[in-house]
Amino acid sequence: MRLFAALPVPETIAQALKGLQYGVPGAHWRPRENLHITLCFYGDVTPPVAAELRHELARINQQFFPLSLGEAGVFGGKEPRALWMGIAPNAALAELAQSCKQAGRKVGLAIERKTYIPHITLAYCNGTLDVDAARFMERVSGFSAPRFDAENFALTQSYLGTNPARYTPLEHYPLWVD
Repeated sequence: MRLFAALPVPETIAQALKGLQYGVPGAHWRPRENLHITLCFYGDVTPPVAAELRHELARINQQFFPLSLGEAGVFGGKEPRALWMGIAPNAALAELAQSCKQAGRKVGLAIERKTYIPHITLAYCNGTLDVDAARFMERVSGFSAPRFDAENFALTQSYLGTNPARYTPLEHYPLWVD
């Protein structure tokens, strides 16, 4: 099972982001159902470890929090691999992502230690030029959308054999309300 923890993107935000998805050669735009904010990528996990992970994620005790979109970005530099919309700096989001990483480590998963960059992937790129990615970032600079609340997160399974990849939430975990 290929698993990750993610925050869902509300419909209003997803629709606003869908309006940005055009005009970049080689961009493979993500469908609405694939838009999310990854908290932690776990990779391939056996069913017994997945059961332990579910238990650890259920133990996360955090209050819901508001989020705002940030600036657009690109992974890959001169050879763009992905176009994304960032999330404005948010301590509660960083804390939740760290808790999800710790849950994975508790069950023995090797979690990457790279810097967490919260974002929503808008497109994967194949043959996109850096100048096209730069034009995209210039076009969407200044884009704004309403704040939204992170009310729950999910343990999600990805299926890569389909085009586009398919994501299925396995379990939702509520964030508590004060």
